[in-house]
Amino acid sequence: MASTQEKATHCCIPKTNDDIKNNKAPRPPPPSSSTKVLQNWSVALVSGSNPSEDTISKRASMATLIRPVEPISDPPATNTTTSKGISIMPRAQTSHPLDPLSAAEISVAVATVRAAGKTPEVRDSMRFIEVALVEPEKHVVALADAYFFPPFQPSLIPRTKGGPVIPSKLPPRQARLVVYNKRSNETSIWIVELSEVHAATRGGHHRGKVISSKVVPDVQPPMDAMEYAECEAVVKDFPPFREAMKKRGIEDMDLVMVDPWCVGYHSDADAPTRRLAKPLIFCRTESDCPIENGYARPVEGIHVLVDMQNMVVIEFEDRKLVPLPPADPLRNYTAGETRGGVDRSDVKPLQIIQPEGPSFRVSGNFVEWQKWNFRIGFTPREGLVIYSVAYVDGSRGRRPIAHRLSFVEMVVPYGDPNEPHYRKNAFDAGEDGLGKNAHSLKKGCDCLGYIKYFDAHFTNFTGGVETIENCVCLHEEDHGILWKHQDWRTGLAEVRRSRRLTVSFICTVANYEYGFFWHFYQDGKIEAEVKLTGILSLGALQPGETRKYGTTIAPGLYAPVHQHFFVARMDMAVDCKPGEAFNQVVEVNLKVEEPGKNNVHNNAFYAEEELLKSELQAMRDCDPLSARHWIVRNTRNVNRTGQLTGFKLVPGSNCLPLAGSEAKFLRRATFLKHNLWVTPYSREEMHPGGEFPNQNPRVGEGLATWVKQNRSLEEADIVLWYVFGVTHVPRLEDWPVMPVERIGFMLMPHGFFNCSPAVDVPPSATDLELKDADIATKPIQNGIIAKL
Repeated sequence: MASTQEKATHCCIPKTNDDIKNNKAPRPPPPSSSTKVLQNWSVALVSGSNPSEDTISKRASMATLIRPVEPISDPPATNTTTSKGISIMPRAQTSHPLDPLSAAEISVAVATVRAAGKTPEVRDSMRFIEVALVEPEKHVVALADAYFFPPFQPSLIPRTKGGPVIPSKLPPRQARLVVYNKRSNETSIWIVELSEVHAATRGGHHRGKVISSKVVPDVQPPMDAMEYAECEAVVKDFPPFREAMKKRGIEDMDLVMVDPWCVGYHSDADAPTRRLAKPLIFCRTESDCPIENGYARPVEGIHVLVDMQNMVVIEFEDRKLVPLPPADPLRNYTAGETRGGVDRSDVKPLQIIQPEGPSFRVSGNFVEWQKWNFRIGFTPREGLVIYSVAYVDGSRGRRPIAHRLSFVEMVVPYGDPNEPHYRKNAFDAGEDGLGKNAHSLKKGCDCLGYIKYFDAHFTNFTGGVETIENCVCLHEEDHGILWKHQDWRTGLAEVRRSRRLTVSFICTVANYEYGFFWHFYQDGKIEAEVKLTGILSLGALQPGETRKYGTTIAPGLYAPVHQHFFVARMDMAVDCKPGEAFNQVVEVNLKVEEPGKNNVHNNAFYAEEELLKSELQAMRDCDPLSARHWIVRNTRNVNRTGQLTGFKLVPGSNCLPLAGSEAKFLRRATFLKHNLWVTPYSREEMHPGGEFPNQNPRVGEGLATWVKQNRSLEEADIVLWYVFGVTHVPRLEDWPVMPVERIGFMLMPHGFFNCSPAVDVPPSATDLELKDADIATKPIQNGIIAKL
């Protein structure tokens, strides 16, 4: 993953040709380079209006008002000495150990694995599901952050007698490849070492070094977009399918949409010995609309099973002739007359202007903003990953909070027991990949103001490298009031506006869109948010029919009830340096005091804490009646009142699966049975339902199996797994495209600071002007106030 402008700039400062050729850090900008800086930042100023020549001219005219973004300088080329007298070695490689793989590194990894194939047949049958960075051990990251890359914190390395031993370079980066053999139906995992020479030479066409390879038996890896496209073509060319569509009045196959869905696991017929898909069928109407909503006409009664390995239809049955729903006049969602409607005319432009540029600084994937700093990563499966989250707290320095934050899985089970809906229980991360389905935000971004984009690179099915430009968005947002108080005696008031830094990406999985957001606040909070939008997955109704398990939204159309579950994995490090395991988790419940001498007025309640000592004890559910929350505390660090420092997990709205204990999808999604799981860190434990949930016949793989070890949590390197969901009973207002629904949670400082960290946020210039005017003109109202 690279910054959008990284091909030409670093930290948004233009590189020279020599810099690019030699792969050097960019040169600092001259004082008069504000125009160049403006060109390297995407500026989305206006909401509710399309870009125009006028907008472009406004951008150019603003160049004179914008000062360059202050770069974070790279370490010097020669040894230097910090203020503490510790030598900093010259940078030995250009990629931080946590940077996502570059396009060149992916090419190297693919070429290396392909060259390792024993025969031409093996090499030709290789299909590349995923190529991702092997994230190094935490001590390697600490070494990089201490001496090789920002934030240059030698204190991250534990002190040793004789001083620290600083290597001249970091270990080589490694890539992990999931490879599917289309000929043998085998899945294998490869580890490839990537040296800097290999990755940089001729666009990455040199070979790396295979460290290991192994075949993983009895699994199916995630599906790929190329497979989906080929599956659609195969089904549409299948004569019995064409005949079935002809019975329904459709002969033009260009109108037909075939959405392949993984079969899940319901019986031995779904075993991973075959690579299977059960498509859902939809049909567009002939229309002049540029984006015809084909999901408005589901085709029911046709059963299709596709062998995705050999790409052939192996089962077909036209079970029931359900008439196609009539064309709904409200089905489309494009602008104005193209959808057959008229857009509202009273939306005025909203301008977001930052005349001095953004408050954040970016160096590669390292971000600094308002005392926060962290690194941005990206994987084909999870999408956005946030690494090394820390807060710079005055004299206490850089205080770690989390090592790694990401959304690792999501599950969408449907509640209709009828065909084909009962089989709809998508694992969108494990079966498809959130990152691989991400958007280029060039095609539509909800951000305004100054935006820093990052590109993402990954392999396609045949091993080619694809790039999603402008995949991750970084920008600031105004967020209303941060804090306020007015003294009623004097009439004087202090108020501050809140600002937050948002990092996000958006992906489409078939009919639904999901936006994943991490918000950082000036008062020390971190918010995780998912925004759900897109188009409902519908079913067709017979004339006069209604369904108990859904909502009729148009003639002949209904939307089944369903749920969306997301799993956030948070590798916490509250006040812990690398190598330290000094965290624990406490559950807090609010209790009403029993009537008696301690509660004579019957108004008393208190917070009761319970230490979660082991994994089995830490399988917990939300309880809004007791305001339940959980605190991750450092066992050896205290605040000014002597209390342990911590960060608390505050749930938002949530739910549990609305399904019987024997529901088939819960075999693969046992982790949905609780809202919170806590485990000690293990490098191999990354996926709550196991790495390969597609057609997985094993019950309870992943979290439910790991916690049976019942490892101690009393003082450990803590990982939180928070499961949160929304139950969707569709409304007519969700059609034809669903307004965004939000769900998420907060990580909030709890005794982490000695007072509010937001008290030092300055008032805005407008507030200062108003306050000065108010003090100058406000009369003294009475004698008491005069004395005050």
